[in-house]
Amino acid sequence: MTTVDRDKDQFGSNLDLIGRDKIDDLEAVLSFVGKYDVEGFHRVPDNCPAESIEVDQEQVVIANAEANPAQQQWDEAALAGTALEKWDDKRFIEFGIQNQNWLLSQFMHGEQGALLCTAKIVETVPWIDAKYYAATQVMDEARHVEVFSKYLDEKLSGHYPMNAHLGLLLDDIVADPRWDMTYLGMQIMVEGLALAAFGFIHMMTTEPLLKKLLRYVMADEARHVAFGVLSLQEYYKQLSAPELRERQEFAFEAAIRMKDRMAMQEVWERMEVPTADVVKIMRAAPEQDDFQILLFSKIVPNLKKLGLLDAADGWLRTKFTEMGAIAFEHLSDSTEEEDAFADGSPAERQVV
Repeated sequence: MTTVDRDKDQFGSNLDLIGRDKIDDLEAVLSFVGKYDVEGFHRVPDNCPAESIEVDQEQVVIANAEANPAQQQWDEAALAGTALEKWDDKRFIEFGIQNQNWLLSQFMHGEQGALLCTAKIVETVPWIDAKYYAATQVMDEARHVEVFSKYLDEKLSGHYPMNAHLGLLLDDIVADPRWDMTYLGMQIMVEGLALAAFGFIHMMTTEPLLKKLLRYVMADEARHVAFGVLSLQEYYKQLSAPELRERQEFAFEAAIRMKDRMAMQEVWERMEVPTADVVKIMRAAPEQDDFQILLFSKIVPNLKKLGLLDAADGWLRTKFTEMGAIAFEHLSDSTEEEDAFADGSPAERQVV
């Protein structure tokens, strides 16, 4: 078939459209024999180009430092006497590169845990509509695992194992047979923190590909967290005080596990920094604590909506007050903001 230039009101002839004047011209039909190139392929332009974005990790570290100077400052007094005192610029850039590798690795491991937990929810949740939704989330989580894995393999320079604190939390979530505990641990706690972390990194990074993929993952995660809140809200109204206290304790333990994982001990170990040096440096960096607390901005309002902050005489409220995260209770919960991240269409996601 050939394409010809013609006015919009002009119809093409048989010759223009099918390559012959007569529809029943058998000689023309039989003379048309398929041919392939010498390599044995039949190539057709699809006119759907994909955009390939290269990632220079060293330049990303430098650009991020320039864009976020307050996040890159080191306390010189804290570095005195530590291994970092002798680091040159190249060594600090390598630390930034390893930080990238570690962070995206933990994102990937978290999505792997979400994949397992969502598959479990399909089996254990007691009503059919929730099973249907969980089945769609399984596909979402599989896609997230794939995109973070490919980004690590093709754009960055190495994987890290699952952080030990994250591993303990995922073990507890997977091992608990109660469907609502899987919801609480994964949909509310892990994915709630992930949503805040993705938003923070999306804001801070200068790397365009990472910005794009985080934006689309955030759109999915916002729906997941919102559905978790809606699913648990009515169920928790019928639980006894001891049952609610058990879920409060589970939420507190999950919060501490997720806060502890941000110590990035695997990165410090790979950079051969002694633990005593790390302790000294981290104690002199209160902004790191501020960042860790900021990650609970999505979790606290959701726990409040579930009634867990104030159940059992406000035990969980007290714990989050001690952590310095209780101020987030007045922010919008995920059921009110799930559409805030839902922009873009699949046709716009053609990035590799």
